[in-house]
Amino acid sequence: MAKIVASVNVSHVPAIGAAWDNGKANDPYWKPIFSGFDFSKKWIADLKPDVILLVYNDHASAFDASIIPTFAIGCAAQFPPADEGWGPRPVPTVIGYPELASHLAQSLILDEFDMTIINEMDVDHGLTVPLTLMFGQPKEWPCRIIPLPVNVVQFPPPTGNRCWNLGRALKRAVEAWPEDLRVVVFGTGGMSHQLQGMRAGLINREWDTKFLDSLAGDAQWARQVPFIEYVRETGSEGIEMVMWLVSRGALEHKVKEVYRFYHVPCSNTALGHLILENA
Repeated sequence: MAKIVASVNVSHVPAIGAAWDNGKANDPYWKPIFSGFDFSKKWIADLKPDVILLVYNDHASAFDASIIPTFAIGCAAQFPPADEGWGPRPVPTVIGYPELASHLAQSLILDEFDMTIINEMDVDHGLTVPLTLMFGQPKEWPCRIIPLPVNVVQFPPPTGNRCWNLGRALKRAVEAWPEDLRVVVFGTGGMSHQLQGMRAGLINREWDTKFLDSLAGDAQWARQVPFIEYVRETGSEGIEMVMWLVSRGALEHKVKEVYRFYHVPCSNTALGHLILENA
């Protein structure tokens, strides 16, 4: 059967994509950031996943105020990079897995998650930046990728516990697929950051560390964090971290922390990265 073997959690700061695309990865500001993923690139190259389930949030590229799904799943054969106002990123088109994605959609919906099925979608930096950090810029991405957009832009977002339970449902759905596949779940976004207003540039290292510690443990504390605490302690965009709970919920209850990286500043964001495997 297919099996989820690990999770990769990583911030998806858009400036990272711009730095990479414009040849600035070795500049003094950016080099420490990209160097923090040297271990991760080797780890995932050795693991050789067959499929990535990539949980991210759209930034008004595929969705806008006219339609805002809480949870969605991309069932198309491919997903081109989105034009976010300065042209699409020069990265490979994402190759999907329609058969598996359709199976996951059916399983999740019958498991009482109301998934929005997406058959045509451009994918923005929320999805492509994590791939760049983990794989560099190959001619094509080395495995098939199923996008799982989550609404963390328009109130109300799903709770952390609801995201955890979605991860549990994903685990059940993947394990019901008969093909022998190594699956990795990516949780993206965060960490603490606010992009506007009087608190623009907010970073809360202590809270971020507590969140990382919780995910590397049993995640009980992180599952119960209310929306208002994310806003108060981590800024208006810190709510993106609920998506890491999808990837954590998809693993076994006991996990092994493989690698952790935390860097400030990355643009005006705290960059976090955590790789977990089943214990």
